[in-house]
This record gives sequence, structure tokens and C-alpha cells, in this order.
Amino acid sequence: MTFTFAAFCYLLALIAVGFCIFFAIYTVICVDELRTDYKNPIEQCRNLNQLILPEYILHGTFTLLFIFSWQLISILANLPLAVYHVYTYMNRPVMSGPGIYDPTTILNRSTLSSTLRISWIKLAFYLISFFYYLYAMIYTLVTSN
Repeated sequence: MTFTFAAFCYLLALIAVGFCIFFAIYTVICVDELRTDYKNPIEQCRNLNQLILPEYILHGTFTLLFIFSWQLISILANLPLAVYHVYTYMNRPVMSGPGIYDPTTILNRSTLSSTLRISWIKLAFYLISFFYYLYAMIYTLVTSN
């Protein structure tokens, strides 16, 4: 049982995906509070926008680590979400700070429902990824010589 670079990548990805799961759960809760009019949209968007760059950086980091260690299944699984993250950040509304959520348009019915749907999809992706990375790390540790 040897601790290889691939096992190290999966270990870091497990920790990073744990944080991404937290970010996705927080986003779902905040968007649901906006939908039910419990919170002010300006405060909610400010809170949500603070989590965008850390989530994107974490996801990009372990995707790059998978590219360096040439873990093909993990690369193919993470690449679409990484491209989506780059696309959404490049096409974000004009704002003074970092983030993708605009308080003036977030309460639009279609924007709110699509944001909630995307948040649930990200949460499901991160949960599936967590268990896959756990399996892949154990498999890499057991099968390496």
C-alpha cells in the first residue's frame, strides 16, 4: 500500500468537495429564503457572492490536480462543471465586486428558479463526487505497489 500522487489528489479532492458541499447547501438555503421572502435580496446576494470564488477556486484546483495525475474518469466528470463555472463567471452581470448573483435580478421568477435548480444539481454532483473520490482513493491505495 503506497501513498501515490493520485491518492494525494483524491484526498485533497475529498476535503475540497466537503467544502463545496457546504457551499451548495448554503446556496440552496439562501435561495429558498429569497423565494419565500424571508431575507433581503441585497444581503443574501452579498453573502452568496462571497462563496463563489472560493468554490470555483477549490473546484478548479482539484480538477487541475486530476489532470496532473491523469485520472481520466475524474477529469471527464469534473471538466463540464469547470467549463460551466468559467462560462457563468465570464457572463456575470456587471457588478463592483466578485460574484454572479445580482440583487436587482435575483427575485425574477425564472432567475430564482434556475438558480435553485442549478444549486440542487451542484449539490447532487458534489455528493456523488465525494463518494466516488472516497472509493477511488481507497482503490488507488489498495492497488498501488
